[in-house]
Order: sequence, then structure tokens, then C-alpha cells
Amino acid sequence: KATVSVLNCCPRAPVSIPTMAQHPPRVGRVSRETKETSILVELDLDGTGVNDIDTGIGFLDHMFQALSKHSRMNLTLKCKGDLHIDDHHTAEDCALALGQAFKQAVGEPKGIARYGHAYCPLDEALSRAVVDISGRPHASIDLGLKREMLGQLSCEMIPHVFESFATEARVTLHVDCLKGFNDHHRAESAFKATAVAIRLALTRDDTAGVPSTKGTLSA
Repeated sequence: KATVSVLNCCPRAPVSIPTMAQHPPRVGRVSRETKETSILVELDLDGTGVNDIDTGIGFLDHMFQALSKHSRMNLTLKCKGDLHIDDHHTAEDCALALGQAFKQAVGEPKGIARYGHAYCPLDEALSRAVVDISGRPHASIDLGLKREMLGQLSCEMIPHVFESFATEARVTLHVDCLKGFNDHHRAESAFKATAVAIRLALTRDDTAGVPSTKGTLSA
């Protein structure tokens, strides 16, 4: 009579099911103190566009709010500046601090699309923005603004805000207002286009590695 032996196998180890790559948070925080301004910036690149902004210059707040909302970056920006002199130090330093927080949040530029471009209208105005998270700061800004002021912000400072941000963020930024006759619309469409271009450039791409043939965007 045949005898059948039954082997009791060890319990199988749990099967590890592959999941999407886990990404660290992309956040930056900058506190900047000088004799001209006192600034706090907190930035989350992967937010929903929530913002809390008070620079002391209403129109600048409005532009940074548009940048946050349409890029989906959560942004807290608080500034106490020497507005009894003029708007220059406040506008410039806010943009510099925001650029520093952006660079900190991006970290080593890898696993991202790197490039982004967008066209955004505001009624009759239409702007184009092109962003390259390149590690090489450069800005070419042509908004064609004609008024001296928008609210309490000098129109000459609006291109300088873009330039200052690009310098500290270490990005290449081209922004052109292509048409429009209302300077408020021209400026706002430029910030909205920049926001959307940034959102596209920050898109995660786990196949990209370091998106450069030289193997780094940090040198």
C-alpha cells in the first residue's frame, strides 16, 4: 500500500506590490532680514494654490496671488519694507526671497519636466511665458507697460520682479506680453502665463533622471 507524505511548507512571505514612487515634499522656507526689508517666505511646490500674501503693496500682492493660484504652489509671503522711501526694495527683495525659496524647494533638479511654456489671456491682453529650470539664471522680459504706476507698484518694477525671481531661483525665464492695451491686464496675464509655465516645468517625470546631457543642472 502506497504511503503519501504531506509536506507542510512554511507560510509564504507577503508579496510586495509595486507602488508609485514616493517623493519627498518640495518645500522651501526663507527668512530674509536687512535694514530695508524683513521677509518671510514659505513655499510648497505641490500645493493647491493656497496663499497668504502681504507685501504692503496691494498690486504686488495681487500678482503673487495669481502666481500662486495658477502654478498651484502654496505660498505664504510676508514683508515689512521701507515703503516710506518707495516700492523698490520691497518689490525686489520679495522676488529675491521667493526665488531663494523656489530653489530650495526644487532641490537637485532631477525627475522633472524641466521646461514649461504657456500662453494666458486676460481679456484683450495675451502673454507668453517660457521657463527652463536650468540652473542658469537669465530673464528676458518685455511687457510693454506704459503707465507709471499700477496701484502703488511702479511699472518699471514689474519686469524687475521677474528678473529678481529668476536670478535667485536659478531659472531661465522669458516673458512677453504679445498684445493688449490695458496695463493691468498685460501685467496680470504675464504673471498667469509664468505660473502655468512653472507648473508644467515642475511636473514630475520619474523617467527623466537629470534632464540634461551634461549629467547635472547644479553646476
